[in-house]
Amino acid sequence: MAQYTLSKLRGDLKALATKQKAEASAWFFKTGKGQYGEGDKFLGVTVPEQRKVARKYRELPLAEVKKLLASPWHEHRLVALFILVDQFENGDEKMRKSIYNLYLKNTRYVNNWDLVDSSAYKIVGEYMFTHSRKQLYTLARSKDLWKQRIAIIATARFIQDNQYDDTLKISKILLHHEHDLIHRAVGWMLREVGKRDQKVEEEFLGKYYKVMPRTMLRYAIEKFSKSKKSYYMKK
Repeated sequence: MAQYTLSKLRGDLKALATKQKAEASAWFFKTGKGQYGEGDKFLGVTVPEQRKVARKYRELPLAEVKKLLASPWHEHRLVALFILVDQFENGDEKMRKSIYNLYLKNTRYVNNWDLVDSSAYKIVGEYMFTHSRKQLYTLARSKDLWKQRIAIIATARFIQDNQYDDTLKISKILLHHEHDLIHRAVGWMLREVGKRDQKVEEEFLGKYYKVMPRTMLRYAIEKFSKSKKSYYMKK
């Protein structure tokens, strides 16, 4: 394991980086002034390449992964999250608890939608599946965009087991959120509920579709029939 160090991991990513990809990623993830990813920095490494690096360094010590997660470089943070997910999935209860706690203490580094979506349900959702879900509501009620997205995306794990209550409760909390990224996330999770039990989703929509942001509603009803879509969009 000595050769699989944090320094070498960074070197591997740097060797894969391209200026063209870095510029494209900076545009795609909205890093301009006033945008949601303002100030984020990209090396220019594709996601498949990042996953390959994460697999190579999957046994990196947790303390080193934490340092990587705190990096200003987006790809460093995503690779760190890929490693954390892998170690969580293959760890014992003690390791899982350590990773869950590390994650919640370092949400300031899980600060773009791809970072959240790659990790929230696999770590936060999976851990809370068999533990208290109280912290989920603290995240949802925070004023931080990314904590709020973590909260709703984490419920994807519960949906997989046909547990919908937390998704619906957090959707209600976030119903009037001002940001498009939350509208999309809530709509997505409602759609996932509907794919398993459309009646449950429609009961929720029946109460709130007239006041939901349009983007949230469009995402939520994406799999509905044309006639049902027309019904909900005519509010």
